[in-house]
Amino acid sequence: MSVICGLPILECVYCLGCARWAWKKCLYTAGRESENWGLATASEFEPVPRICRFILAVYEDDLRNPLWAPPGGYGINPDWVILRKDYEETKGRVSPYVIYLDQDKGDIVLAIRGLNLAKESDYLLLLDNKLGQTKFDGGYVHNGLLKAAEWVIEEECEILRELIEKNPNYTLTFAGHSLGAGVVTVLTILVLKNREKFGNIERNKIRCFAIAPARCISLNLAVRYADVINSVVLQDDFMPRTTTALEVLFKSLFCFPCLLCIMCLKDTCTVEEKRLKDPRRLYAPGRLYHIIVRKPFRFGKTLPVVRTAVPVDGRFEHTVLSCNILSDHSIVLIERESQRALDLMLEQDGALDIPVTQKMERQASLAKEHSEEYRLALARAVALDVPDAYSPSVYGTFHGIDGGDGSDRSPGESSSFMSSRRGRESWDGFVVRLFDTDESGHMVLKP
Repeated sequence: MSVICGLPILECVYCLGCARWAWKKCLYTAGRESENWGLATASEFEPVPRICRFILAVYEDDLRNPLWAPPGGYGINPDWVILRKDYEETKGRVSPYVIYLDQDKGDIVLAIRGLNLAKESDYLLLLDNKLGQTKFDGGYVHNGLLKAAEWVIEEECEILRELIEKNPNYTLTFAGHSLGAGVVTVLTILVLKNREKFGNIERNKIRCFAIAPARCISLNLAVRYADVINSVVLQDDFMPRTTTALEVLFKSLFCFPCLLCIMCLKDTCTVEEKRLKDPRRLYAPGRLYHIIVRKPFRFGKTLPVVRTAVPVDGRFEHTVLSCNILSDHSIVLIERESQRALDLMLEQDGALDIPVTQKMERQASLAKEHSEEYRLALARAVALDVPDAYSPSVYGTFHGIDGGDGSDRSPGESSSFMSSRRGRESWDGFVVRLFDTDESGHMVLKP
């Protein structure tokens, strides 16, 4: 009898908990996640709309007679397309992709399209993963995406190496949307670890743009490769925030209350510190660019704002209950809004009439700021006990926490060095060593 009497109480507590969770989610807006991030500049954000158009071009059957070209076209010369592979040629191992030699920008581009809702092979690829299934480079990666990336490497290694050797001054860019974004993320890490197979291309000539990516690599890898990998997220996009197992997610789409129940339980019962210390948990990769086009309690869109950072905690951890969570995942909409944002940045720069010399100084300063941001992100990761948070190599962007002393260590020595210090230093200690307090009481970065 006592058990039966207790059931209504448990139901009431559960309903109150769900109501509280739903209320917080309805009040929560995606712009809050990046409100403390810095603003992106036109020079660093300039490739994003162009990369989105390259990805869109993969959807076309005939680039000389495009059917869905955005205003102004794709900006692609069909004669510069080196290779195209569709589902027949990839045999379902990966989504269709193109290799394009951009002679105008001096860039070798490999672009992979996103998830095809009509292709079973894409679903199987996305669902081929379990928590902690695949360990890679001191962290964890999505198993299916790793297999797809390895297949692309095996198939196209020779072509990419030939292009790099014929064009030694060109950069190498990997780009993808949604499912393709996850593949190019892991593909970029594979290339960085095997640069000798690609004509010993320099690290600073390799970059990756993951547009609306799925969570595909663990937190230590996401921070460690932030100097190369860039993720672009439009406002409320659900994919970078989806922490529930994708298999459960797709099954729950047929029962939306079940999905909300699972999300409620996970968000309520999981402590933030526990999430960060779980080495198997996957995240959106690299440096994050968040495009904000809407503000709460306002109708319509506002002028787009792009914020950027290399966050450790607060890396798109909250699913947003919004009517735009699906539309914001569209590559068409991301291309349109990123172009709007870039046009606004260029317009503001033009209004200021900045001299060329100052623009060059600003670019050099921006590179220094990014390098410092990586260093602080790594320090933050170590302070939060993120497993295996260390610089990948001596030629990377990151530096040792103490400055030059750590730059001579090998990756293994760096790992043991960070691990030995992790238990002795707190975040407060890092703040004291990295910041000073000025006369007004504000914290400023030490020179």
